[in-house]
Formats: sequence, structure tokens, C-alpha cells
Amino acid sequence: MIPGIEVGEDGRPRCWWGAGDELYRAYHDAEWGRPVADDRRLFEKLSLEGFMSGLSWLTILRKRDNFRRAFAGFEPAAVASFGAGDEARLMADAGIVRNRAKIAATINNAKRYTSLVDEFGTFAAYVWSLEPPPRSGPLNHDALLQVKFSADAQRMSKDLLRRGWAFVGPTTVHSFMQAMGLVNDHLDGCFAAAEVDALRRSFRRPVPAQAR
Repeated sequence: MIPGIEVGEDGRPRCWWGAGDELYRAYHDAEWGRPVADDRRLFEKLSLEGFMSGLSWLTILRKRDNFRRAFAGFEPAAVASFGAGDEARLMADAGIVRNRAKIAATINNAKRYTSLVDEFGTFAAYVWSLEPPPRSGPLNHDALLQVKFSADAQRMSKDLLRRGWAFVGPTTVHSFMQAMGLVNDHLDGCFAAAEVDALRRSFRRPVPAQAR
């Protein structure tokens, strides 16, 4: 048995965290680590990672559809237009995490989003311009647990904070990078590790506007 790998009833070996809850399993199998270049999805995920601060991702995942409804599908322009009435509405919505600071941060970040896109062309181009270098070898359970956040996540976090974004600390950004495929942190032995490697090899990285 490989540490950190669990074999499900379907016979597929998975990272331990994706082997239990059915919702978590579907997320692990079909989403986590697959590279994403869609601006809305990237903004949604970074926003939800901010809401996860101090909580578990499963808590957020169970509420994700409610979040999408409450935040206009996480369309940045729509969220940027939210005012005091929307903040009050969100604070009264039991279907999401009702944290005033996190709600305000999401609206703030949507407002900051435009200037970043004006500079890079797309949000995806910005995100992928900060992609970490490829890992030199396979990833095991102990090594994964030892890393709270990477130097590359810290670099993106510092840059976003400099640009006025909020709730984008290095741990949050590290989790975002893992989920959106900027790194492949499926453990060696997980069936998804090879799938994600192949997707990352064929993935067409978005290019910043100034580099086109």
C-alpha cells in the first residue's frame, strides 16, 4: 500500500482526501489539478479559496452552487457592480458562508480584476505567467503534507496584495494553484496523476498581451 493512496470500490487508486465523500471524489477525479484557462472559472476558484480560509474545502464545495447563484456566477463585472444592498443580501443568505470581510474582499477583488486584465489581456494570462517550474520527481504523501505553500504561491500572493486584492494569502494561492492545474499535486500512485500530467503537457498556456 502506498502512503496517502486509497483504492476505492471502483478499484481506482486515489489521493486519500478524494477517496471518501462522494462529492469530494467527483471533484478529485474530474476537476482538481486539471489546467484551467477560463477567466471566470479562475476568478470563481480564487474567490472560493478565500471563503475557505479557516474552513474545509468540502464545506465550500457543498455550498458552491449557492455561491454561484449568490455571486452572479462569479462574473467579475457583475460582482464588481455589487453595492451595499448586495452585501446585505449576501449576509442574509444562509446558503453561503456569511462572513462580511470575505464578502467585501470578493467584491473588492472583482473591482481590481479589470485593471489586471487591462494589463495582461486576460486573467488567465496573468495567472499562468506565474506558473511554477515543473517538479523534478514524483510526489509522495509526506512531501505534500510538509508544504504549506510554495515560493511561487507566495510570489503571486504578494503581487495580488500589492495590487489591492484581499484574502489572497500564500496558503490560499497555493491551494488555488493546485486546483487549477498550475502544479500537479496528485500523489505518485494516484490514477489522476498521469492524466493530469498529460493534460498539462498538451495545455496551451495563455500569453500575456505584452508578449503577443
